[in-house]
Amino acid sequence: MKPLLKNLSAGALVLAAIEQVHAQYTPPPPPLPFQGFINEYFRAKDPYMNQWDFGGDWRERIEAREHIGIQGIKGSVDFLDHGKDVDNEYLLTRIRLHAGYTDKWWSAYVEAQSSLATSDERAAYANVPAVAGTSRKLGYGPESDTLDLHQAYITLGNHKEFPLSLKIGRQEMSYGDERLIGAFGWNNIGRSFDEAKVRWQNAWFGADFFTGMPVVPRDGQFDMPNSYDWLSGVYATSLKIPKTILEGYFLARNASRAAIGYFSDPQFPQPTARDIYTVGGRLKSKPGELGNWDYTLEGAYQFGDFAATATSKRLTQDAFMFVAQGGYTFANVWATPRLGAEFDYSSGDDNAADGTHGTFDNLFPTNHKFYGSMDLVSLQNIEDLGVNLTLKPTPRMSVAFMGNALWLADTHDAFYTVTGGTRPAPYAVNAKYDNFVGTEFTAVAGYAVTRFAQVETGYAHFFTGNYVHQTLASSGGDHDADWVYVQSTIKF
Repeated sequence: MKPLLKNLSAGALVLAAIEQVHAQYTPPPPPLPFQGFINEYFRAKDPYMNQWDFGGDWRERIEAREHIGIQGIKGSVDFLDHGKDVDNEYLLTRIRLHAGYTDKWWSAYVEAQSSLATSDERAAYANVPAVAGTSRKLGYGPESDTLDLHQAYITLGNHKEFPLSLKIGRQEMSYGDERLIGAFGWNNIGRSFDEAKVRWQNAWFGADFFTGMPVVPRDGQFDMPNSYDWLSGVYATSLKIPKTILEGYFLARNASRAAIGYFSDPQFPQPTARDIYTVGGRLKSKPGELGNWDYTLEGAYQFGDFAATATSKRLTQDAFMFVAQGGYTFANVWATPRLGAEFDYSSGDDNAADGTHGTFDNLFPTNHKFYGSMDLVSLQNIEDLGVNLTLKPTPRMSVAFMGNALWLADTHDAFYTVTGGTRPAPYAVNAKYDNFVGTEFTAVAGYAVTRFAQVETGYAHFFTGNYVHQTLASSGGDHDADWVYVQSTIKF
Protein backbone atom coordinates (compact mmCIF):
# COMPACT_ATOMS: atom_id res chain seq x y z
CA MET A 1 0.00 0.00 0.00
CA LYS A 2 2.85 2.41 0.76
CA PRO A 3 4.12 2.59 -2.86
CA LEU A 4 0.61 3.46 -4.01
CA LEU A 5 0.34 6.22 -1.42
CA LYS A 6 3.72 7.59 -2.43
CA ASN A 7 2.65 7.66 -6.07
CA LEU A 8 -0.57 9.45 -5.20
CA SER A 9 1.31 11.94 -3.06
CA ALA A 10 3.48 12.75 -6.06
CA GLY A 11 0.32 13.01 -8.14
CA ALA A 12 -0.98 15.69 -5.78
CA LEU A 13 2.09 17.79 -6.55
CA VAL A 14 1.43 17.36 -10.26
CA LEU A 15 -2.15 18.51 -9.76
CA ALA A 16 -0.97 21.76 -8.19
CA ALA A 17 0.91 22.58 -11.38
CA ILE A 18 -1.88 21.34 -13.67
CA GLU A 19 -4.35 23.90 -12.33
CA GLN A 20 -2.36 26.74 -13.93
CA VAL A 21 -1.82 25.17 -17.33
CA HIS A 22 -5.07 26.35 -18.96
CA ALA A 23 -5.37 29.71 -17.19
CA GLN A 24 -5.94 32.76 -19.36
CA TYR A 25 -2.88 34.43 -17.91
CA THR A 26 -0.14 32.68 -15.92
CA PRO A 27 2.80 34.65 -14.49
CA PRO A 28 6.18 33.53 -15.88
CA PRO A 29 8.26 31.21 -13.70
CA PRO A 30 11.47 32.55 -12.12
CA PRO A 31 14.69 31.90 -14.06
CA LEU A 32 16.01 29.81 -11.15
CA PRO A 33 14.33 28.20 -8.12
CA PHE A 34 14.12 30.49 -5.11
CA GLN A 35 13.66 29.22 -1.56
CA GLY A 36 13.84 32.63 0.09
CA PHE A 37 16.83 34.58 1.39
CA ILE A 38 16.38 33.51 5.01
CA ASN A 39 15.85 29.87 4.09
CA GLU A 40 18.90 29.79 1.81
CA TYR A 41 21.09 31.35 4.50
CA PHE A 42 20.14 28.95 7.29
CA ARG A 43 19.87 25.82 5.12
CA ALA A 44 23.38 26.37 3.79
CA LYS A 45 24.69 26.35 7.35
CA ASP A 46 22.59 23.53 8.78
CA PRO A 47 20.79 20.82 6.73
CA TYR A 48 18.32 20.31 9.59
CA MET A 49 16.98 23.78 8.85
CA ASN A 50 15.24 22.30 5.79
CA GLN A 51 12.34 21.55 8.11
CA TRP A 52 11.87 25.28 8.71
CA ASP A 53 10.40 27.80 6.29
CA PHE A 54 10.83 31.56 6.77
CA GLY A 55 9.94 34.15 4.16
CA GLY A 56 7.34 36.37 2.60
CA ASP A 57 6.49 38.64 -0.28
CA TRP A 58 5.91 42.35 -0.89
CA ARG A 59 3.50 43.42 -3.62
CA GLU A 60 2.79 46.94 -4.90
CA ARG A 61 0.05 47.71 -7.40
CA ILE A 62 -1.10 51.00 -8.91
CA GLU A 63 -4.58 50.93 -10.46
CA ALA A 64 -6.46 53.57 -12.46
CA ARG A 65 -10.16 53.05 -13.16
CA GLU A 66 -12.20 55.38 -15.37
CA HIS A 67 -15.99 55.39 -15.77
CA ILE A 68 -16.29 52.65 -13.16
CA GLY A 69 -18.56 53.22 -10.17
CA ILE A 70 -16.93 54.17 -6.85
CA GLN A 71 -18.38 52.28 -3.90
CA GLY A 72 -19.83 54.68 -1.34
CA ILE A 73 -20.36 57.71 -3.59
CA LYS A 74 -24.07 58.18 -4.19
CA GLY A 75 -24.97 58.07 -7.88
CA SER A 76 -21.54 56.82 -8.96
CA VAL A 77 -22.25 53.77 -11.11
CA ASP A 78 -20.44 51.74 -13.74
CA PHE A 79 -20.19 53.25 -17.25
CA LEU A 80 -21.75 56.61 -16.30
CA ASP A 81 -20.74 59.32 -18.77
CA HIS A 82 -20.87 62.39 -16.52
CA GLY A 83 -22.50 63.92 -13.45
CA LYS A 84 -20.75 61.91 -10.72
CA ASP A 85 -17.18 60.95 -9.89
CA VAL A 86 -16.43 57.67 -11.67
CA ASP A 87 -12.62 57.91 -11.87
CA ASN A 88 -10.41 56.43 -9.17
CA GLU A 89 -6.63 55.98 -8.95
CA TYR A 90 -4.99 54.32 -5.98
CA LEU A 91 -1.98 52.39 -4.69
CA LEU A 92 -2.33 48.98 -3.03
CA THR A 93 0.45 47.49 -0.90
CA ARG A 94 0.46 43.95 0.48
CA ILE A 95 3.18 42.44 2.65
CA ARG A 96 3.06 38.87 3.88
CA LEU A 97 5.46 37.22 6.34
CA HIS A 98 5.35 33.54 7.18
CA ALA A 99 7.02 30.92 9.34
CA GLY A 100 6.50 27.19 9.05
CA TYR A 101 7.83 23.91 10.39
CA THR A 102 7.40 20.41 8.91
CA ASP A 103 8.05 17.13 10.72
CA LYS A 104 7.31 13.61 9.59
CA TRP A 105 3.79 13.44 11.03
CA TRP A 106 2.87 17.06 11.60
CA SER A 107 3.47 20.62 10.43
CA ALA A 108 2.56 24.17 11.44
CA TYR A 109 2.31 27.40 9.48
CA VAL A 110 1.67 31.04 10.44
CA GLU A 111 1.33 33.98 8.04
CA ALA A 112 0.86 37.63 8.96
CA GLN A 113 -0.38 40.16 6.45
CA SER A 114 -0.41 43.93 6.04
CA SER A 115 -2.77 45.33 3.39
CA LEU A 116 -2.54 49.08 2.79
CA ALA A 117 -4.41 51.40 0.42
CA THR A 118 -3.46 54.95 -0.56
CA SER A 119 -5.79 57.48 -2.27
CA ASP A 120 -8.60 54.95 -2.74
CA GLU A 121 -11.94 56.81 -2.90
CA ARG A 122 -14.01 53.66 -2.39
CA ALA A 123 -15.76 53.23 0.97
CA ALA A 124 -14.58 50.28 3.03
CA TYR A 125 -18.24 49.46 3.68
CA ALA A 126 -20.83 51.58 1.91
CA ASN A 127 -23.85 50.01 3.67
CA VAL A 128 -25.90 50.30 0.46
CA PRO A 129 -28.57 49.07 0.60
CA ALA A 130 -28.78 49.87 4.31
CA VAL A 131 -28.56 46.94 6.74
CA ALA A 132 -29.99 47.29 10.24
CA GLY A 133 -27.30 47.25 12.92
CA THR A 134 -24.49 48.22 10.56
CA SER A 135 -22.97 51.59 9.70
CA ARG A 136 -21.11 53.18 6.80
CA LYS A 137 -17.34 52.88 6.92
CA LEU A 138 -15.39 55.25 4.69
CA GLY A 139 -11.96 54.23 5.97
CA TYR A 140 -9.22 53.54 3.43
CA GLY A 141 -11.22 51.44 1.02
CA PRO A 142 -12.39 47.82 0.85
CA GLU A 143 -8.85 46.48 0.32
CA SER A 144 -7.23 47.95 3.44
CA ASP A 145 -6.51 45.78 6.48
CA THR A 146 -3.46 47.32 8.15
CA LEU A 147 -2.18 44.32 10.09
CA ASP A 148 -3.74 40.95 10.66
CA LEU A 149 -3.42 37.17 10.67
CA HIS A 150 -3.95 35.69 7.22
CA GLN A 151 -3.18 32.04 8.01
CA ALA A 152 -2.40 29.96 11.10
CA TYR A 153 -2.91 26.20 10.93
CA ILE A 154 -1.53 22.83 11.89
CA THR A 155 -1.59 19.58 9.92
CA LEU A 156 -1.49 16.06 11.30
CA GLY A 157 -0.67 13.10 9.10
CA ASN A 158 1.71 11.75 6.48
CA HIS A 159 0.16 10.52 3.22
CA LYS A 160 3.28 8.55 2.40
CA GLU A 161 2.52 6.37 5.43
CA PHE A 162 -1.21 6.68 6.11
CA PRO A 163 -4.22 7.71 3.95
CA LEU A 164 -5.80 10.15 6.44
CA SER A 165 -4.71 13.68 7.42
CA LEU A 166 -6.16 16.68 9.27
CA LYS A 167 -5.61 20.39 8.65
CA ILE A 168 -7.20 22.77 11.11
CA GLY A 169 -7.01 26.53 11.62
CA ARG A 170 -7.06 29.68 9.52
CA GLN A 171 -6.21 28.72 5.95
CA GLU A 172 -6.72 29.52 2.30
CA MET A 173 -9.14 27.32 0.35
CA SER A 174 -8.71 26.70 -3.37
CA TYR A 175 -10.45 24.11 -5.54
CA GLY A 176 -10.58 23.54 -9.29
CA ASP A 177 -10.04 26.74 -11.24
CA GLU A 178 -11.32 28.74 -8.23
CA ARG A 179 -14.66 29.49 -9.90
CA LEU A 180 -16.56 28.60 -6.71
CA ILE A 181 -13.93 28.44 -3.95
CA GLY A 182 -10.68 30.39 -4.27
CA ALA A 183 -8.01 32.23 -2.32
CA PHE A 184 -8.82 35.47 -4.20
CA GLY A 185 -5.10 36.23 -4.44
CA TRP A 186 -5.59 39.19 -6.79
CA ASN A 187 -7.35 41.08 -4.00
CA ASN A 188 -5.13 43.13 -1.68
CA ILE A 189 -6.45 41.23 1.35
CA GLY A 190 -7.22 37.87 -0.19
CA ARG A 191 -9.51 35.31 1.43
CA SER A 192 -9.09 32.78 4.21
CA PHE A 193 -11.34 30.56 6.30
CA ASP A 194 -11.32 29.27 9.86
CA GLU A 195 -11.74 25.71 8.69
CA ALA A 196 -11.23 22.08 9.69
CA LYS A 197 -10.32 19.82 6.77
CA VAL A 198 -9.87 16.05 6.73
CA ARG A 199 -8.23 14.53 3.65
CA TRP A 200 -8.63 10.88 2.63
CA GLN A 201 -6.20 9.71 -0.03
CA ASN A 202 -5.90 6.29 -1.63
CA ALA A 203 -4.81 4.79 -4.94
CA TRP A 204 -8.06 5.73 -6.68
CA PHE A 205 -8.86 9.22 -5.48
CA GLY A 206 -8.22 11.95 -2.95
CA ALA A 207 -11.06 13.72 -1.14
CA ASP A 208 -11.24 16.71 1.20
CA PHE A 209 -14.03 16.89 3.80
CA PHE A 210 -14.27 20.33 5.35
CA THR A 211 -16.36 22.70 7.42
CA GLY A 212 -15.77 26.21 8.70
CA MET A 213 -16.45 29.92 8.32
CA PRO A 214 -15.10 32.69 6.06
CA VAL A 215 -12.89 35.25 7.80
CA VAL A 216 -14.26 38.80 7.49
CA PRO A 217 -11.64 41.59 7.20
CA ARG A 218 -12.18 44.65 9.42
CA ASP A 219 -9.46 47.27 9.24
CA GLY A 220 -8.13 48.22 12.68
CA GLN A 221 -9.59 45.14 14.39
CA PHE A 222 -8.55 41.50 14.58
CA ASP A 223 -10.22 39.63 11.72
CA MET A 224 -12.81 37.16 12.90
CA PRO A 225 -15.09 34.73 11.05
CA ASN A 226 -18.80 35.28 10.59
CA SER A 227 -20.07 32.50 12.85
CA TYR A 228 -23.49 32.62 11.16
CA ASP A 229 -22.05 31.89 7.68
CA TRP A 230 -20.74 28.34 7.20
CA LEU A 231 -19.08 26.61 4.24
CA SER A 232 -18.92 22.81 4.36
CA GLY A 233 -18.49 20.11 1.79
CA VAL A 234 -16.51 17.39 0.10
CA TYR A 235 -14.28 17.80 -2.96
CA ALA A 236 -12.85 14.67 -4.61
CA THR A 237 -10.26 14.25 -7.37
CA SER A 238 -9.27 11.17 -9.36
CA LEU A 239 -6.51 10.67 -11.92
CA LYS A 240 -7.54 7.14 -12.85
CA ILE A 241 -9.41 8.00 -16.05
CA PRO A 242 -6.99 7.98 -19.00
CA LYS A 243 -5.92 11.45 -20.14
CA THR A 244 -8.45 13.03 -17.78
CA ILE A 245 -8.68 14.67 -14.38
CA LEU A 246 -12.08 13.98 -12.82
CA GLU A 247 -13.40 16.08 -9.94
CA GLY A 248 -16.70 15.94 -8.09
CA TYR A 249 -17.98 18.09 -5.27
CA PHE A 250 -20.82 18.75 -2.88
CA LEU A 251 -20.79 22.16 -1.18
CA ALA A 252 -23.10 23.57 1.48
CA ARG A 253 -23.37 27.24 2.37
CA ASN A 254 -25.56 27.84 5.41
CA ALA A 255 -26.13 31.43 6.55
CA SER A 256 -28.76 32.34 9.11
CA ARG A 257 -30.78 35.55 9.43
CA ALA A 258 -28.15 36.91 11.81
CA ALA A 259 -25.30 36.67 9.27
CA ILE A 260 -26.04 39.90 7.40
CA GLY A 261 -25.73 42.09 10.51
CA TYR A 262 -23.18 40.08 12.52
CA PHE A 263 -20.52 42.78 12.08
CA SER A 264 -21.32 46.49 12.35
CA ASP A 265 -18.62 47.59 9.89
CA PRO A 266 -17.21 44.78 7.69
CA GLN A 267 -15.08 45.51 4.63
CA PHE A 268 -17.84 44.13 2.40
CA PRO A 269 -21.56 43.24 2.78
CA GLN A 270 -22.36 40.00 4.59
CA PRO A 271 -24.81 37.41 3.20
CA THR A 272 -28.56 37.25 3.53
CA ALA A 273 -30.10 34.07 4.92
CA ARG A 274 -29.60 30.98 2.76
CA ASP A 275 -29.14 27.24 2.83
CA ILE A 276 -27.71 26.55 -0.61
CA TYR A 277 -26.33 23.16 -1.65
CA THR A 278 -24.17 22.84 -4.76
CA VAL A 279 -23.47 19.53 -6.47
CA GLY A 280 -21.12 19.55 -9.43
CA GLY A 281 -18.30 18.00 -11.40
CA ARG A 282 -15.35 18.91 -13.54
CA LEU A 283 -13.44 17.19 -16.34
CA LYS A 284 -10.06 18.46 -17.44
CA SER A 285 -7.45 17.12 -19.82
CA LYS A 286 -4.09 16.09 -18.43
CA PRO A 287 -1.26 18.24 -19.85
CA GLY A 288 0.24 16.87 -23.05
CA GLU A 289 -1.96 13.77 -23.20
CA LEU A 290 -4.22 15.13 -25.96
CA GLY A 291 -1.36 16.34 -28.08
CA ASN A 292 -1.53 20.11 -28.42
CA TRP A 293 -5.20 20.28 -27.42
CA ASP A 294 -6.65 20.91 -23.98
CA TYR A 295 -10.14 21.26 -22.53
CA THR A 296 -12.12 21.86 -19.34
CA LEU A 297 -15.80 21.11 -18.71
CA GLU A 298 -17.58 21.99 -15.47
CA GLY A 299 -21.18 22.07 -14.36
CA ALA A 300 -23.04 22.55 -11.09
CA TYR A 301 -26.63 22.55 -9.83
CA GLN A 302 -27.90 24.32 -6.71
CA PHE A 303 -30.90 23.57 -4.49
CA GLY A 304 -32.05 24.67 -1.05
CA ASP A 305 -33.44 28.10 -0.15
CA PHE A 306 -32.47 31.78 -0.35
CA ALA A 307 -33.71 35.08 1.11
CA ALA A 308 -33.12 38.14 -1.08
CA THR A 309 -33.12 40.64 1.82
CA ALA A 310 -32.68 40.63 5.57
CA THR A 311 -36.42 40.30 6.17
CA SER A 312 -37.88 38.68 3.03
CA LYS A 313 -39.15 35.13 3.02
CA ARG A 314 -36.94 32.33 1.83
CA LEU A 315 -37.38 31.19 -1.77
CA THR A 316 -36.63 27.75 -3.18
CA GLN A 317 -33.17 27.73 -4.75
CA ASP A 318 -33.13 26.21 -8.26
CA ALA A 319 -30.06 27.36 -10.20
CA PHE A 320 -27.18 26.04 -12.29
CA MET A 321 -24.01 26.93 -14.14
CA PHE A 322 -21.77 25.32 -16.74
CA VAL A 323 -18.41 26.11 -18.29
CA ALA A 324 -16.75 24.84 -21.47
CA GLN A 325 -13.14 25.70 -22.32
CA GLY A 326 -10.80 24.51 -25.02
CA GLY A 327 -7.50 25.48 -26.55
CA TYR A 328 -4.72 24.57 -28.94
CA THR A 329 -1.00 25.23 -28.33
CA PHE A 330 1.27 25.79 -31.33
CA ALA A 331 4.25 24.09 -29.75
CA ASN A 332 6.66 24.56 -32.67
CA VAL A 333 5.91 28.24 -33.29
CA TRP A 334 7.77 31.21 -31.80
CA ALA A 335 6.43 32.20 -28.37
CA THR A 336 4.49 28.92 -28.12
CA PRO A 337 1.11 30.60 -28.65
CA ARG A 338 -2.01 29.03 -27.20
CA LEU A 339 -5.34 30.04 -28.71
CA GLY A 340 -8.30 29.36 -26.47
CA ALA A 341 -12.05 29.86 -26.29
CA GLU A 342 -14.62 29.43 -23.55
CA PHE A 343 -18.31 29.77 -22.81
CA ASP A 344 -19.63 30.39 -19.31
CA TYR A 345 -23.29 30.32 -18.32
CA SER A 346 -24.92 30.94 -14.95
CA SER A 347 -28.66 31.02 -14.52
CA GLY A 348 -30.73 34.04 -13.55
CA ASP A 349 -34.14 34.37 -11.97
CA ASP A 350 -36.92 34.56 -14.57
CA ASN A 351 -39.78 35.39 -12.17
CA ALA A 352 -39.26 37.04 -8.78
CA ALA A 353 -42.83 36.28 -7.68
CA ASP A 354 -43.01 32.52 -8.31
CA GLY A 355 -41.44 31.44 -5.02
CA THR A 356 -38.27 30.16 -6.71
CA HIS A 357 -34.85 31.80 -6.79
CA GLY A 358 -33.05 30.96 -10.02
CA THR A 359 -29.92 33.08 -9.62
CA PHE A 360 -26.78 30.99 -9.20
CA ASP A 361 -24.83 31.66 -5.98
CA ASN A 362 -21.18 32.23 -6.95
CA LEU A 363 -20.05 31.25 -3.39
CA PHE A 364 -16.40 32.26 -2.68
CA PRO A 365 -14.67 32.59 -6.08
CA THR A 366 -11.63 34.22 -7.62
CA ASN A 367 -13.55 35.94 -10.41
CA HIS A 368 -10.61 38.04 -11.56
CA LYS A 369 -9.41 35.06 -13.60
CA PHE A 370 -12.59 34.92 -15.69
CA TYR A 371 -15.32 37.01 -17.34
CA GLY A 372 -12.96 39.97 -17.88
CA SER A 373 -10.09 41.30 -15.77
CA MET A 374 -11.83 44.59 -14.89
CA ASP A 375 -13.79 42.72 -12.20
CA LEU A 376 -17.20 43.94 -13.29
CA VAL A 377 -19.22 40.69 -13.28
CA SER A 378 -19.63 37.46 -11.36
CA LEU A 379 -20.91 34.01 -12.30
CA GLN A 380 -24.52 35.10 -11.69
CA ASN A 381 -27.14 35.63 -14.41
CA ILE A 382 -24.45 35.95 -17.05
CA GLU A 383 -23.44 34.49 -20.40
CA ASP A 384 -19.79 34.97 -21.30
CA LEU A 385 -18.20 34.11 -24.62
CA GLY A 386 -14.44 34.48 -24.33
CA VAL A 387 -11.39 34.11 -26.55
CA ASN A 388 -7.78 34.38 -25.45
CA LEU A 389 -4.29 34.22 -26.85
CA THR A 390 -1.32 33.56 -24.57
CA LEU A 391 2.33 33.93 -25.58
CA LYS A 392 5.70 33.17 -24.02
CA PRO A 393 8.18 35.26 -26.06
CA THR A 394 10.99 34.34 -23.66
CA PRO A 395 11.21 31.90 -20.72
CA ARG A 396 10.91 34.90 -18.37
CA MET A 397 7.94 36.57 -20.06
CA SER A 398 4.22 35.84 -20.34
CA VAL A 399 1.72 37.80 -22.44
CA ALA A 400 -2.04 37.36 -22.73
CA PHE A 401 -4.74 38.96 -24.85
CA MET A 402 -8.31 38.29 -23.74
CA GLY A 403 -11.72 39.24 -25.06
CA ASN A 404 -15.07 38.66 -23.33
CA ALA A 405 -18.54 39.32 -24.74
CA LEU A 406 -21.20 39.44 -22.01
CA TRP A 407 -24.98 39.02 -22.00
CA LEU A 408 -27.49 38.72 -19.18
CA ALA A 409 -28.81 35.18 -19.04
CA ASP A 410 -32.26 36.58 -18.19
CA THR A 411 -33.33 40.24 -18.29
CA HIS A 412 -35.94 39.52 -15.60
CA ASP A 413 -32.97 39.44 -13.21
CA ALA A 414 -30.28 41.94 -12.21
CA PHE A 415 -26.84 42.73 -13.63
CA TYR A 416 -24.70 41.58 -10.69
CA THR A 417 -21.35 42.98 -9.55
CA VAL A 418 -18.17 40.94 -9.16
CA THR A 419 -18.97 40.46 -5.44
CA GLY A 420 -22.47 39.19 -6.18
CA GLY A 421 -24.40 42.31 -5.22
CA THR A 422 -26.88 44.29 -7.32
CA ARG A 423 -25.84 47.57 -8.87
CA PRO A 424 -27.43 50.74 -7.43
CA ALA A 425 -29.95 52.87 -9.35
CA PRO A 426 -30.46 53.56 -12.16
CA TYR A 427 -29.55 49.89 -12.64
CA ALA A 428 -32.57 47.71 -11.93
CA VAL A 429 -34.46 44.76 -13.35
CA ASN A 430 -35.65 45.76 -16.82
CA ALA A 431 -37.16 42.77 -18.56
CA LYS A 432 -37.76 44.64 -21.82
CA TYR A 433 -34.16 45.80 -22.26
CA ASP A 434 -31.73 44.14 -24.64
CA ASN A 435 -29.59 41.55 -22.81
CA PHE A 436 -26.22 42.49 -24.39
CA VAL A 437 -24.07 44.09 -21.66
CA GLY A 438 -20.90 44.72 -23.66
CA THR A 439 -17.43 43.51 -24.60
CA GLU A 440 -14.18 43.71 -22.69
CA PHE A 441 -10.69 43.52 -24.17
CA THR A 442 -7.68 42.94 -21.90
CA ALA A 443 -3.92 42.74 -22.46
CA VAL A 444 -1.57 41.58 -19.69
CA ALA A 445 2.21 41.10 -19.68
CA GLY A 446 4.50 39.82 -16.94
CA TYR A 447 8.28 39.53 -16.68
CA ALA A 448 10.44 37.67 -14.16
CA VAL A 449 13.20 40.21 -13.53
CA THR A 450 15.15 37.95 -11.18
CA ARG A 451 14.46 34.72 -9.35
CA PHE A 452 12.82 36.76 -6.58
CA ALA A 453 11.30 39.78 -8.39
CA GLN A 454 8.56 40.09 -10.97
CA VAL A 455 6.76 42.95 -12.71
CA GLU A 456 3.37 42.92 -14.41
CA THR A 457 1.17 45.37 -16.26
CA GLY A 458 -2.23 45.28 -17.86
CA TYR A 459 -4.80 47.36 -19.69
CA ALA A 460 -8.49 46.74 -20.32
CA HIS A 461 -11.27 48.56 -22.17
CA PHE A 462 -14.97 47.82 -21.85
CA PHE A 463 -17.21 48.62 -24.82
CA THR A 464 -20.72 49.15 -23.48
CA GLY A 465 -23.63 47.30 -25.07
CA ASN A 466 -27.34 47.94 -25.56
CA TYR A 467 -28.30 46.96 -22.00
CA VAL A 468 -26.03 49.66 -20.57
CA HIS A 469 -27.13 52.20 -23.22
CA GLN A 470 -30.77 51.72 -22.29
CA THR A 471 -30.12 51.70 -18.54
CA LEU A 472 -28.23 55.02 -18.46
CA ALA A 473 -30.06 56.82 -21.27
CA SER A 474 -32.01 59.02 -18.83
CA SER A 475 -29.11 59.51 -16.37
CA GLY A 476 -26.64 61.43 -18.49
CA GLY A 477 -25.73 58.66 -20.91
CA ASP A 478 -23.11 55.92 -20.82
CA HIS A 479 -19.39 55.78 -21.55
CA ASP A 480 -16.90 52.99 -22.22
CA ALA A 481 -14.72 52.12 -19.20
CA ASP A 482 -10.93 51.83 -18.93
CA TRP A 483 -8.63 50.17 -16.43
CA VAL A 484 -4.84 50.03 -16.20
CA TYR A 485 -2.46 48.65 -13.59
CA VAL A 486 1.24 48.20 -12.92
CA GLN A 487 2.38 45.69 -10.30
CA SER A 488 5.65 44.53 -8.77
CA THR A 489 6.21 41.52 -6.54
CA ILE A 490 9.32 40.74 -4.50
CA LYS A 491 9.71 37.47 -2.61
CA PHE A 492 12.16 37.11 0.24
